[in-house]
Order: sequence, then C-alpha cells, then structure tokens
Amino acid sequence: MCAVNMSFMTKPLILLLCLLVTGECRRHGHRVRRWTGTVETQKHGTSLAKKPPDVTKSRKMKTEHLLKVDDHDFTMRPAFGGPAIPVGVDVQVESLDSISEVDMDFTMTLYLRHYWKDERLSFTSSTNKSMTFDGRLVKKIWVPDVFFVHSKRSFIHDTTTDNIMLRVFPDGHVLYSLRVTVTAACNMDFSRFPLDSQTCSLELESYAYTDEDLMLYWKSGDESLSTDDRISLSQFLIQKFHTTSRLAFYSSTGWYNRLYINFTLRRHIFFFLLQTYFPATLMVMLSWVSFWIDRRAVPARVSLGITTVLTMSTIITGVNASMPRVSYIKAVDIYLWVSFVFVFLSVLEYAAVNYLSTVQDRRERKMRERARSQSLPCTCGISQTRTMTMLDGTYSEADTNSLAGYTEEPMVPEEEQEELHEVPEKPEHMVVHLSVSSESTTTKKKKSLRALNIIQNTHAIDKYSRMIFPGSYIFFNLIYWSVYC
Repeated sequence: MCAVNMSFMTKPLILLLCLLVTGECRRHGHRVRRWTGTVETQKHGTSLAKKPPDVTKSRKMKTEHLLKVDDHDFTMRPAFGGPAIPVGVDVQVESLDSISEVDMDFTMTLYLRHYWKDERLSFTSSTNKSMTFDGRLVKKIWVPDVFFVHSKRSFIHDTTTDNIMLRVFPDGHVLYSLRVTVTAACNMDFSRFPLDSQTCSLELESYAYTDEDLMLYWKSGDESLSTDDRISLSQFLIQKFHTTSRLAFYSSTGWYNRLYINFTLRRHIFFFLLQTYFPATLMVMLSWVSFWIDRRAVPARVSLGITTVLTMSTIITGVNASMPRVSYIKAVDIYLWVSFVFVFLSVLEYAAVNYLSTVQDRRERKMRERARSQSLPCTCGISQTRTMTMLDGTYSEADTNSLAGYTEEPMVPEEEQEELHEVPEKPEHMVVHLSVSSESTTTKKKKSLRALNIIQNTHAIDKYSRMIFPGSYIFFNLIYWSVYC
C-alpha cells in the first residue's frame, strides 16, 4: 500500500520539476536576446527603433521587389500617352578599326550611353545612392530601341559577360551603357583619290518610337562625343569628330529623331607616292632612253618600249584591284593613263622613225640603181677652194653622201670602172673620191668623219622627241599637282 502511494506522489513531482526547468530556460533565452540587441545598438551608436529601414541593404529583398518590376507593365514606354520622353545620348569612341575603300564602309568600337527617367523604377534609399545591375535586368524593363542606320554588321561584346551596364537612381533616372562594334556604310567620293578627304557618319535613331513618343538628343551637345587621343589609322589622318542631329522622315511611319557622329579623314599620300606615282614616273623616264639609242638597234629599242608598256599596265591593274569599280575617273587614273600614253607614244615614235628610215633607204637604193643603169659619171659641184683627188676606194658611200654643199650622184662601182676604161668613147667616166683639202691631218679627218656618222644616224624625229617628251611631261605634272594639291 505504501509503495502504491509513493509511485502516485512521484509522478506529480517529476512533472512539476519539468515545468520549472522549462520556464527557467525561456527566461535565460530572453535575456540573451535582449543582451545581444543592446550590444548591436551600442555598436552602431543609434537605436534601431529611431533609424528607418534601408531596403537597399536588405539581403532578403529581391531586385524585382525593390524596383517593383512585377507591379508595372514595362512593355510600354514611361509616361505612356503623355508627352514624348526625352532620351539623352553620349558616345565615347574607343577605336576606329578600319576603313575599306572596296566595300565603302568603316568599323568603329564605341561606348553607347542612354539617359532617361522612369518613375516606375524609383525606390526608397536613405543614402540616395544608385544601384548598378548587369545585362540580366535589361530584359525585364523598358529601354530605348536605338539602332544604327545604314549599318551592315554590329554586335555587343560578350567577353567575359555581356558588356552591358544598367544604373538606376532612387528618383527613377536610368543610365544604360553598352559596348558595341558596328560596321556602317560610308558614301565615299574617289574623284580625287588618293589626294582626297572623306567624311563618314554613324547615325543613331529609334526604330519604333516617332518624335511624338521619344525625343532623342545629344546629352551635352558637342561634348557628348569623346574620343581616345591614341586613335590612329595607317592610311588616314583623323581631322575632327563632331555631332549633329535632325529629323528623318519615312513616308509610312512618320518623323524620327536622328543623331549623327561625323568624322573627317584625310588620306596619307606618301604611301601612294612610293607605290604608284614614283614607279610610273620612272617608267616614263625609262621610255625616253630609246631616243638616245641608235635607230638601227631594233631589238634594243623594241624590247625597251614593250617592257615599259607592260610595267605601266601592271601598275594600273594593281591600283584598280584595291579600289571599287566606280563609273567616274579618279585622280590617280588621270596620272597613270597619261603616263601610259607617254610610254606608248615613245614606242610609236620609234615605229615612225623606223618606217621613215626604211622609206629613205629604199629611195636611195632606187636612185643608185637608176644611176647604175644609166652609167652616169659622178659630177660634183665643187668650189674653187675645194679640190678633188682620185684615190683608191677607202671611204664608205655613207661618208661621201653625208658631205654637205655638193650636188652629188652615186659612185660607179669598181666592176664598171674596168669596162669604162676599155671604152675609148667615154674617157670622162672615172671613179673619184671626195677629199677636203682643208683637212690636212689624219686626226681631223677621223673626227670629222665620226661627227658626220653621228649626224647621219640620228633621225630628226629622235632629236625633237628628246625635248618634246620631257617638256610635255613636266608641264603635265605642274598642272596635275597644282590642281589636286
């Protein structure tokens, strides 16, 4: 009976003890939490009850909830149905990669930045600091639909991630920046090539929104465009960058704001002087060498003329291969084709010289044959100061025919001399040779005969060509460089 009473009393005691232990643990936990909160309050120096919560520092707040992305329809522009939203633009040119004359385009890498205000993205912040995001948020909000007019290729850099930055301020102002490389068309005028200057433009415009919905403008005027001082090109000198803006009209959609990035390029001439102008000039001068070569040296003069013509053709082909097939004449075409004409005329000059020489030789041959057939004696009109001596035939016929001041007829060959001596009826038929009595010494005779040979073998056309060709080419160069420079 006692044992039963003891067990009955033990159970309430155990239950009471458990209740006491549980209550003591709860009191201890409350003290720990209160002590920890006091330490944090002392550490920050202010009471948590007096400081408003900064939702930008809350780790539990998602970006969508902070910017209220899910609470608005971002398929519509800000202030939809109201006035046009102003979107400022500024550009920083990183590099001007290439200029292609064949494709008539240019490639540029730039930082494109947009500025606008969207009150739907405003948020509360005690520090008034902006929030920066990458390209993943861009797909969830409204951004301007700016595109490059007349662009052939363009892409946003994606190494190591998409080069897109979105910065949102507490009052709803937004900065949207991206790094783009674009290849756009440039209408080039090659009428003065390679002494030309080209002006190219990169055009920006909204694709969907007219000027009634979106007003696109340069944020800071001409200062909205900045360039790197280290930008340089191999064939061009960058003279200046400047910005302009105007309205563009499309008959089916309306008026749009269009921004222009204009830059002027001036071509370096030194490369073309070395590769085109100097070789062409040297070929023309080389063709003049044939005027000083004996007209009887046919292989030398013909090979020289053909070589210069083919070289000029190669230079013209090489220049046109790196140029677009335009329908007008370029400055370099004028120079090269005029040079080609000079080279070609030098070949025609020798053809004329050779033809006239052949005609003259044929005429002299006929005169000799006629004189031989008629067996006429050699009669010469000689003044009293000259004497005629009968010598053996030691001088050439050309030397005799080249003497000026005499009325000459061809000599009678030696074979006919014997026949003439045998005929007693014609004792006046004699073989004579002309000798100038004033030339006493042998040295003077050789010099005079050498000079006579030079005069005889140099045709009159070659003499005039030596002066006309260089003078005409120099005159052409003076006009050419004065006009295009």
